[in-house]
Amino acid sequence: MKILVLNSGSSSIKYALFDKQDYKVLISGVIESIAETQSIHRYHYEQHAQQSSLLIKNHAQGLAAIFQLLSDLHLITNISDLLCIGHRVVHGGEQFCQPTLINDAVLAAIKRMIPLAPLHNPANITGIEAATAYAQGIPQVAVFDTAFHQSMPTHAYRYAVPQSWYTDKGVRRYGFHGTSHFYVAKKAAQYLAKPVSELNMITLHLGNGASIAAIAQGKSIDTTMGMTPLEGVMMGTRCGDLDPAVIFYLNRQGLSDAAIETALNKQSGLKGICGVNDMRTVHTMAEAGDEAAQLALAMYCYRIKKYIGAYFAVLGHVDALVFTGGIGEHDAWLRQSCCADLTVLGIAVDKQKNAQAQGALTAIQPTGFALEILVIATDEELEIAQQAALCVQEI
Repeated sequence: MKILVLNSGSSSIKYALFDKQDYKVLISGVIESIAETQSIHRYHYEQHAQQSSLLIKNHAQGLAAIFQLLSDLHLITNISDLLCIGHRVVHGGEQFCQPTLINDAVLAAIKRMIPLAPLHNPANITGIEAATAYAQGIPQVAVFDTAFHQSMPTHAYRYAVPQSWYTDKGVRRYGFHGTSHFYVAKKAAQYLAKPVSELNMITLHLGNGASIAAIAQGKSIDTTMGMTPLEGVMMGTRCGDLDPAVIFYLNRQGLSDAAIETALNKQSGLKGICGVNDMRTVHTMAEAGDEAAQLALAMYCYRIKKYIGAYFAVLGHVDALVFTGGIGEHDAWLRQSCCADLTVLGIAVDKQKNAQAQGALTAIQPTGFALEILVIATDEELEIAQQAALCVQEI
């Protein structure tokens, strides 16, 4: 049996097919630029990268193209070869705290949460509907980015706003990247040879989107992203923490709500400070003497360091600091900078170990330091596959 994982964006479908027996990735890929003049299908199969151009008008056609490829490669000969299809769903609100078998009621609930994630949930729903229509009779499972953070205590997830905003409007902190934080926490526990339920960790998922989680005895008790993925640390194009009065001020200066929302989500963060959001380019610019890029790096690391300190205070004791995500896994300079001058917390980085940390799980703290600083490659698709399979098997 096999498990297909789908991550549907507004104009893309990412996918990965796993063998249920050993969770080996059989193929992974993405169809991009759906509904545009030309779509691109990129995939990795048997250690080879392939790419083709085609015209995909909608997600249903995109899914059909994926299944056609799986058939052509003899990875799926019949739809019944699938144990289930696991779907990444960004927002599950307070209703969903674990993987959930999708039925009409669940789909309706996900649709009701569109106002909480207007940029993400509609695309996730489109993928679910296309997959349900194409693979009739195959269990469809929703795995929510917010689910892992539903263990946050009330004093951590509530905002200091009128009670009715929470009870009637759902205004609270939900957190995101939960699938990634949970995956790397479990991997860290395996490395430390202890149950995850016995460990306290700070996990840093640093990519174009970034979030940090405080994990106590295996459960999320706080995280940087809030009601939306806009709150928290500085990101590639998102502002992170911001005085809300800035929005009112800009309104009075003539900017529309839509213009402000677009700017804070897509034109801020690294891009807002130095004009680009690719961290590799920011480094190149900074090394060439670009002061805006140097400022962007300083701001990025400073804000991460502040949250590391805050979560130390929240947890009391920390067993491991875990870096993951595209930046967290590959940017040695950034890891070093975020941990600099934190020896008072027992945090230090060995420069040689840090420089060599690529791919495999690596500990980068100096010999003699009890607090483990780990670099762990995240695998959200694998986590979704495993959670989806467990959900189906428990039916």
